[in-house]
Amino acid sequence: MKIYGSCSFLLFTAALFVSAALKAQSLSPKREFRGAWIATVDNVDWPSRPGLIPGEQRQEFTRLLDTLKADGINAVIVQIRPSADAFYPSAYEPWSQWLTGKQGVAPAPYYDPLSFMIGEAHARGMEFHAWFNPFRAVFNLKDPGIAPGHVTRLHPGWFLDYGGRKFFNPGLPQTWDWLVRVVSDVVSRYDIDAVHFDDYFYPYRIAGKEFPDYRTWKAYGGNLSLEDWRRHNVDTVIRMVGAAIKKIKPWVKFGISPFGIWRNQDRDPEGSDTHGGQTDYDDLYADVLLWLRNGWIDYVAPQLYWSFGDRNAPFELLLDWWAHHSYGRALYIGEAAYRIGQGYGWMDPDQIGKQIRAERTYPRVAGSVFYSARYFLSDPLGFSDSLKNHYYRYPAIPPPMPWIDSIPPPAPTLSLVRSDSGGVTLGWTEPADPVHPAYQYLLYRFRLGDSIRVDDPAHIIALLTEPLPHQFQDTGMRPADQGIYLMTALDRLHNESLPGPPLRVGPGAGRNSH
Repeated sequence: MKIYGSCSFLLFTAALFVSAALKAQSLSPKREFRGAWIATVDNVDWPSRPGLIPGEQRQEFTRLLDTLKADGINAVIVQIRPSADAFYPSAYEPWSQWLTGKQGVAPAPYYDPLSFMIGEAHARGMEFHAWFNPFRAVFNLKDPGIAPGHVTRLHPGWFLDYGGRKFFNPGLPQTWDWLVRVVSDVVSRYDIDAVHFDDYFYPYRIAGKEFPDYRTWKAYGGNLSLEDWRRHNVDTVIRMVGAAIKKIKPWVKFGISPFGIWRNQDRDPEGSDTHGGQTDYDDLYADVLLWLRNGWIDYVAPQLYWSFGDRNAPFELLLDWWAHHSYGRALYIGEAAYRIGQGYGWMDPDQIGKQIRAERTYPRVAGSVFYSARYFLSDPLGFSDSLKNHYYRYPAIPPPMPWIDSIPPPAPTLSLVRSDSGGVTLGWTEPADPVHPAYQYLLYRFRLGDSIRVDDPAHIIALLTEPLPHQFQDTGMRPADQGIYLMTALDRLHNESLPGPPLRVGPGAGRNSH
């Protein structure tokens, strides 16, 4: 009986420990993608207006990143090519009017905004996803300021007008090749973490007006119906772009943020029980499920911009549907920060919080992305404060992508450099491994008596990104304190090493207690 009772007590204690750990994870998991879209088209998020001097542009961007970082965001998705224009020096497309005020004019004094933005994001431990709008070429046909070297002037036969805008004709092989060249150029020259496409494939339908690609279909469509041919065109672009990315840099991810409804169930039994007026498959000709099944993309971030209980597209129903249709790829949920405080369901200050709690009940949901970044500055109904103080209270790192690579870097070894009234200064080394080098380091601190668990993000005190001096000063630890430090290494895909040898500090501790 004593043995049985002891075992029961141990099992009961273990169960409580697991329950507490799961509860802590559900409140603020260590592995979670926390992204924000930064839209540049029409100066939605950044810069605040066209033609700001470069110093003001940089100041605005760093302020935005600092706010996002403080609120727990660990990735930014920045629109670097809004309409066949560029927020970087390009041999293919002109400088964006939303950057300098006039298309084709470089920043003065000169700087490279994309290089700057990537560096600032990485310095804060954030991923940088380069967001391209694939087919939009001219945002407003009434705009007289299209640069002489713009692709629409060089190759006018590649484009179609629809709804007051100009689009690349998705049915032309020249369009496919151009997009591959534009994306490949950025992947080759810049240290981005991912390429990102939004939901604008074929344009959203305008009632009573058909997209004018009939003649192209007749020339290139073969035996395919118009609808199947359009889907084939988008499929081809996704496949070609994805293959080009991996050929240049296999670790660079490819993600899509489609409209939130793939297909309504009344058109397809595999679709969602929704009543969306337009859908990916039938209107935008984006067969996202095909891309996921075939492994052409690494993540999907459907824009679930509805509230719980919405009449036509309830958030809870779509969350469940996408959680069962990700086909092993990463699934991040697009969140409508811009709708907070507006309309049905969105007057609830905890609408986003409820959505995050629901997402965390699905193992296949790996995080959230918020549209858009400027709402972190305005903080409607206190939503960003809620993230910072509750849902994103502790830091998180994005989940790994084992289909790309699953081998972690070697574990680093910590050492004590000095301990004085300014805190504890730590140093570290890692074994040389050119095949699996470290890119970031996670530093954990435990007080004596704490459970030594690296799955608990409450103990993460620093995320350090290369290149950096291999020293860190912890001002939260005083000479009279006793504690234990652990450090792990992460690679570009967030594969985490085992912890290196623990380092105990404080009175009576050896220089490197294991």
